Amino acid sequence: MSQSKKTETPPNLSNASIYGSDVIADALREQGFPYICLNPGASFRGLHDSIVNYLGNTKPEMIVCMHEEHAVGIAQGYAKVTDKALAVAVHSNVGLMHASMGIFNAWCDRTPMLLVGATGPVDAAQRRPWIEWIHTTIDQGGMVRGYTKWDDQPASPVAAVEAIRRGTLIANSRPNGPVYVNLDVSVQEEELESYPDLDPIELFQAPRDPEPDARDIEQAADILMKAKRPFIFCGRSSRDEGAWADRVRLAELLGARTTTHMKLPAGFPSSHPAFVGETGWRLKGRVMQAIQEADAVIMLDWLDAGNAIKLAFPPGSPRPPVIGISNDVQIHRGWNMDYGGLPALDLNIATVPETGVRRLIEALEKRGRTAEKASPRSFPVTAPAASGEIGLMDLANAYAIASEGRNLTITGRPLGWPTNANVIEHPLDFLGHTGGGGLGAGTSIAVGVALGLRESGSDRRTVAILGDGDYTMGLTAIWNAVTLKLPVLFLIANNHSYYNDENHQIHVAERRGRPVENAPVGQRMEGPAPDLVALARAQGLEAAGPVTDLADLPAALETALDRLEAGAAYVLDVHVRAEYINKPMVDIT
Repeated sequence: MSQSKKTETPPNLSNASIYGSDVIADALREQGFPYICLNPGASFRGLHDSIVNYLGNTKPEMIVCMHEEHAVGIAQGYAKVTDKALAVAVHSNVGLMHASMGIFNAWCDRTPMLLVGATGPVDAAQRRPWIEWIHTTIDQGGMVRGYTKWDDQPASPVAAVEAIRRGTLIANSRPNGPVYVNLDVSVQEEELESYPDLDPIELFQAPRDPEPDARDIEQAADILMKAKRPFIFCGRSSRDEGAWADRVRLAELLGARTTTHMKLPAGFPSSHPAFVGETGWRLKGRVMQAIQEADAVIMLDWLDAGNAIKLAFPPGSPRPPVIGISNDVQIHRGWNMDYGGLPALDLNIATVPETGVRRLIEALEKRGRTAEKASPRSFPVTAPAASGEIGLMDLANAYAIASEGRNLTITGRPLGWPTNANVIEHPLDFLGHTGGGGLGAGTSIAVGVALGLRESGSDRRTVAILGDGDYTMGLTAIWNAVTLKLPVLFLIANNHSYYNDENHQIHVAERRGRPVENAPVGQRMEGPAPDLVALARAQGLEAAGPVTDLADLPAALETALDRLEAGAAYVLDVHVRAEYINKPMVDIT
């Protein structure tokens, strides 16, 4: 059997010595990672040297970040576009603790990534005084084990290669998620007598998605052939255009109505007549009506499917047959409850939605089911008033008008953004929420999305619509948009408040009969308010604002989007009322 090829030692090196970290660097290169995101740390000094001097800082090339959480966020954004893991390095226990919020986001978002960690020498006799004692942790992977798919701490360079191969395979196998491989400093810095013999990387590829049981598909087809008013929950899915077309085809074959989740990446075109509207966890209005009128329901890896079913059909009430298509159960753990309620399903098909939908289409077409292709419907937008204070609905309308006809990917939208506010006609039009709900990830995810778009050869431009809290907490991640020369627009809906908590305090005060005017106490970013434009310019971005009057908003948005198309990293600060919009921007009929 042929052996895995090793990297040739660059001619600028003074000797041909091989170290453990050189072998580990080769293991990263053979996975095809174009980049490794990191904040520097001495615990992986050996690997750092190998990437720079042994690999020549190419494949992977280092992306230096100002915070470990930003490194993880960039990898998450990259995976949102490409459906592939990117490599991240985090420094010892302290770096892993910094990164942990980002790892949790990636876990909840079901995005793959390979996290390479490091620790001081496990062998106490090799530790430098003080610093390597506080940076050596027994079972370091235990800090993130509740929200990673797998972790390991290999004890030799060869074992490290296997760990990286296994970890990348696991991360890229659906349901996706982050994995963590912890490298002892001693393993990295071990000098080897010869390069180890390794099996070729081609023997360690991620498996194909599982095929559903043929009996389940036939039973589902029986249910659906009888249905007159089926409903499809379009949940988690890949960014594959063929899979997107299959979901549309299934809806057309069935004459079904559909919904998507506002916290998930785009799952169905909003301009299609089958689309009823976006929803969050609160099923209401026309979405709830369409669900309750259905005589069959398909849930395609829906976020918290169990509680969605309970809301629509309370236990004991009549309900139609419910078909679930998901293999998410394979990674449900006990530490966190991100899996939601246990879904009550009449048919539980354990595969990914793409494969399940394709097999359903084949079964229905085999039975003679046909459909006419539907024409897109218009998406009417109301222009905001000529002047005055800016509300979230005003910003959403003005953005919709300014962005029309432009090839944009929205990486996220702030809490309270109106539903149905953006036309979605492609799987990359909208990429959902951060996953775990932690502030500060929106900026780095946007950078990662722009990186993924560029690496995949797309001419799309990236727009992150962020709240000011998310922006300021993840502020230094925007620097990477400049260092990587990425076109990104950070559009800030700036209400000077951590308004989610302010809104909670309003409701608490109302329930208790206490003064609601005190709700902003301890919530506002005022006295003074941060200068978001100056903070952006200080990191090399172009920036404008604050925009405080509706009269100035259209021109400001046009300028920002024009600069984005020209390749700029740009921040636009728009001051908006502190509010949530609890209605759709476009009332779909």
